[in-house]
Amino acid sequence: MRRFIWLPCLLAGSLLLGAPEKETNKSVTGWVLDSACAFTKGLKKPITRECAIACAKKASPLVILQDDGTIYWPISESMPAVGQNERLMPFAGKRVTVTGKEFTRGGSRALVIEKIAEAPSGK
Repeated sequence: MRRFIWLPCLLAGSLLLGAPEKETNKSVTGWVLDSACAFTKGLKKPITRECAIACAKKASPLVILQDDGTIYWPISESMPAVGQNERLMPFAGKRVTVTGKEFTRGGSRALVIEKIAEAPSGK
């Protein structure tokens, strides 16, 4: 009997390890640009709108870059997941305010977009 006690503990532990660290509602304001430029070029905003659109058309995922450098990956909550580039394409290269469900895991941040609107260009 004792040997079967570990099974419920193992199952519970595996569920906890696979769960996101945190889920909250969040409002984010930042620039929509392609993920490659956000990471490799150290940009604070897109080079041009056309550049962001061209990269997105080549399947580079669009992300939201806040002024403080935080990058948010727009994600789908549905299964199977759906890419968010089509939804973000009208805002590529523009500054937006996005509200939705934020998920964090291992230092990464993702956002399930509930509402998106163009924001003043700010800085």
